[in-house]
Amino acid sequence: VATISCRVKNSDDSVIQLLNPNRQTIYFKDFRPLKDSRFQLVNFSNSELRVSLTNVSVSDEGRYFCQLYTDPPQEIYTTMTVLVPPRNLVIDIQKDIATEGEEIELNCTAMASRPATKIRWFKGNKELRGKSEVEQWSDMFTVTSQLLLTVGREDDGVPVICLVDHPAVKDLQTQRYLEVIYKPQVRVLQNYPLQGLTREGEPLELTCTAFGKPQPTEVKWLRVDDEMPQHVVVSGSNLLINNLNKTDNGTYRCEASNAVGKSSADYMLFVYDTTATTEPAVHDSRAGDEGSIRAVDHAVIGGVVAVVVFAMLCLLIILGRYFARHKGTYFTHEAKGADDAADADTAIINAEGGQNNSEEKKEYFI
Repeated sequence: VATISCRVKNSDDSVIQLLNPNRQTIYFKDFRPLKDSRFQLVNFSNSELRVSLTNVSVSDEGRYFCQLYTDPPQEIYTTMTVLVPPRNLVIDIQKDIATEGEEIELNCTAMASRPATKIRWFKGNKELRGKSEVEQWSDMFTVTSQLLLTVGREDDGVPVICLVDHPAVKDLQTQRYLEVIYKPQVRVLQNYPLQGLTREGEPLELTCTAFGKPQPTEVKWLRVDDEMPQHVVVSGSNLLINNLNKTDNGTYRCEASNAVGKSSADYMLFVYDTTATTEPAVHDSRAGDEGSIRAVDHAVIGGVVAVVVFAMLCLLIILGRYFARHKGTYFTHEAKGADDAADADTAIINAEGGQNNSEEKKEYFI
């Protein structure tokens, strides 16, 4: 509904009339010559003519004139602009189900708006940047915005929102929920012993947890680079060794797979003597693409550090002995030339280091 008013100050009872953009008379005083029932008189007096227009369309856009029959006549106009909100807002997604790490394309289309719509993208609460194209049909605009999105497992179930920014409408939006499939995430947990060393003669119980989308169809245990001992009991995702011994040492791997791929996690077992009191190795395993991060025994690290320190001490001792044996040798130029003299008197005369040249004596250290 649009309301158009003609107001007069200091009225002298002159006739007021309202004209449409085609300069057709809508109202002459309180009479409506135009046969368009959408125009209705709201108020008429000597100082105001107010008219309402219902069911406004784009064809109603333009200048509306108020005329006052004075001498000379007076005229003023106002311009009415018609805004058209988009009729439909649709998100089209390239793939209904996407795989982790895959790039997918989403398109949001806002049809038949005026002026052209601005489209904004959101993933959850985070705004993303899309690329928009505008097509004009007559005096209407259709806008399509494209969004390229690389999805991860954290995007599964997250809404992607297409939001319209247009002066004729507020809070117009549509959304699609992402569905992302991904390979399992695997982890090995030590149930027993909860703390302390894995000692010879004691039991060991491990549990493998695996979560993916779809859920893993197969979970299995194996021993890396060796056969699984016969006394090891595997029941589904659990591994049990009732009586540990040194031959059980090694890396035990849990593998899980689904339609997307396969992942694994490793557990490194070191069996200590029954009298061992050293702090235990840390058996913390996490899933990886080809394997997992293996736990490292603290005793092994300590041994490596000790070897490095011992090697550095040996190197220092060898260098000290070398420098002690190779002290500097002194050479002087005294009596230079005396070696070729026939007798002692000639040698003294020929010597450059004699009393006459004592000021030029030089000494070198090599």
